[in-house]
Parts: sequence; structure tokens; C-alpha cells
Amino acid sequence: MHADPKGVLTGVHFLDGDHACCEGTLAAGARFAAGYPITPSTEVVERFAARIPTVGGVFIQMEDELAASIAIQGAVWGGAKAFTVTSGPGYSLMMEHIGLAAMTEAPCVFVNVQRGGPSTGLPTLPAQADMMQARWGSHGDYGIIALCPNSPQECFDLTIEGFNLAEEFRVPVMMMLDECVGHMTEKVVIPPADQIEVTPRRFTKKPPAEYRPYQPAADLVPDMVKAGDGYRFHITGLTHDERGYPSMNVETQDRLVRRLQDKLKPLADGRSLCETADLDDAEVVVVSYGITSRVAQRALQQARKQGIRAGKFRIISAWPFPAGRIRELAGRVKAFVVPELNMGQMVLEVERAAAGKANVISIPHAGGTVHNPDVILKAIVEAAR
Repeated sequence: MHADPKGVLTGVHFLDGDHACCEGTLAAGARFAAGYPITPSTEVVERFAARIPTVGGVFIQMEDELAASIAIQGAVWGGAKAFTVTSGPGYSLMMEHIGLAAMTEAPCVFVNVQRGGPSTGLPTLPAQADMMQARWGSHGDYGIIALCPNSPQECFDLTIEGFNLAEEFRVPVMMMLDECVGHMTEKVVIPPADQIEVTPRRFTKKPPAEYRPYQPAADLVPDMVKAGDGYRFHITGLTHDERGYPSMNVETQDRLVRRLQDKLKPLADGRSLCETADLDDAEVVVVSYGITSRVAQRALQQARKQGIRAGKFRIISAWPFPAGRIRELAGRVKAFVVPELNMGQMVLEVERAAAGKANVISIPHAGGTVHNPDVILKAIVEAAR
């Protein structure tokens, strides 16, 4: 295993998605991780624990997921890029601290390798039933970013993108893998470090007397500092003013909560990540993400062979949801077909965005395995009639 001076394991490799995700964290500059073992995500931090001593970082196995999800936020305010990894019940335990990261605007990454639920569910088998939890799992109004890779290569690439977005917008970012993507093994190409775009933390250039930890810049994102640099700052989960001090009144609450959501507006459509194909003449569009998008690809190919004008819309950045792009398509297609390894979650966002202009067909699956492509094909054929 050869890594360059920055710790990037360059070259062509044969990796599973979990290990590729780990390499993405290192390439992005993560030098701290805290975690607690849970299937099927453990391989990410197992590899990180082995790799991080070679580049001068720290991995801590915490006593539980609650501790892991708060430890990374302490590391962030100490100046580190940090992440944690979990699945299933562990993700549920982290919800309080995801809300804290959103409220304190602590840039960090939560890797969730989804498995069947609820509760202990299917620890070793796939699902995609955490998509709404990723967005709405913590209480209150806030914003997060969620990315959905569908291959080991994307586990590497999108993990870097996730860290970059966390730093740019000062938000927690969710990496929404699933068991299939996490455990499948494919070729992964890792470029040299100098060819990988990494967003640095936006530390303030203001002197200590002028700095306010929650004073937004023009893009609504405040600059950061870290402990030990001579700045006095206060970080709290309470509603706070620009100094970070508690200010629990209606005016401060309204201003703060609106900004937490408004700062992510550039991502909703203009910069949303997706993969599309055959949309110019499409009458039916299959909307999918993660492992389900790979199964749906077979159904799309078969539909085209039958003369059905079927198009692909693969969601990569699920949150903020690309409602505008779906809305635009709804004005010119017959129907959307939405297969998911859950009983119907992101399909609700498709319905909301389509606003009755196109039929929306859900293809739910309780998880444990993936869809049969013929089931998706059948829905495409019926939608085209």
C-alpha cells in the first residue's frame, strides 16, 4: 500500500465502497474520526484506524454512537476535519448531535451505510429507509446536505465532495451509502493529491476584537476560528446572536433559523448533483438513487429496446432536494417512476415537486435485497400507456 506525502493512496485499486469512502476522507483532509462498531459500516473506520497513524491523525473508538457524534464536533472546533460512521440504530442515536452540528454550524461528515430496519432490523442486508431521517431526524428547522453514491468510485469521489460542501456551507453532511454499495468491490481510481480539489476551512482574517462567530458573510456563512488561536468565542445549541451568546427571543430565532436554511439555497437546483440520460425525448422518467439506480439501469435499457421513451434521473445530492429540476421535467413528461428500498420516502418529494403535472408511481421495497429489474420495467411500460 503506497501513499503519497499527504496520505493519499494513489493509483488504480480494487476496493469496496466502505474502504473507498475511507480513502475519500483521507484525501479530503480528515484527520480525526470517532466511531463505534456497527454493521455494515465498520469497515470504513477499521481502515481509517489502520491508515491514520501514517498521516498524523487520530481515530477513537468511543463507548457508543452518542459519544462518537459529539466527539467529532469537539475535534472540529479544535481545527480538525472530522467524521463519524454508523448505521441503523446508531444513526438514530446520533440525531440529537446532528441537530447540534446544524445549530452550531460545525462542518462535519456523518457516513451512514444504510441497512434494513426498523430497530435492529437486518444488520447485514440493504435498505434505503433512512432518507427522510437524514433530513428531518433531529427536531426543529435546520438544513443539511445528503449525498448518495452508487459505486465504490463515487464513495471515494463524493466523500471528498461531502467534506468540501461541509466546509463551504458550515453544515453537517450525510453520506448515504447502502449495504450493497458499501460492500460491493470494484475498480477505484485515486488521482494524486495535487489533482484533488479540497476546500480548506474558512478561518477568519479579522482580529480577535472584531470577530463574531456567527456574523454571516455575503453568502450567509460565517467565518470560523479554532480553540487556541487567541479568539474568545462561545458555541451553544441555544438560540444565539452573532456573538454566539444565548438570545432567546422571537426576532433572533427567526433570523437564525431562516439563515440556517437560506444558506443552502444555492445547492437546491443550480448546483444539485444528478446523473441524467435520455431526457430530451422522455415520456417516462425513472428517478432513483444509490444501489437502486444500478438496478433501474437494466429496466431503462429494456424499455428503450421496446420502443418506450424512458429517461434516467439519478439523484446524487438528495438534500437539498432538486425540486426545481423535477418540476421542470413534470411539465413535459407523462410520469415519474420511483423505485426505492423503502416503503416510499423520496417519492413524496417527487410528488411534491411534480405538483400534479405528471403521474408519480412508487415502487416500494422493504429491503433485504434489491428490486427485480422486471418490476421496474413493468411500471415503466404501464406508465407509458
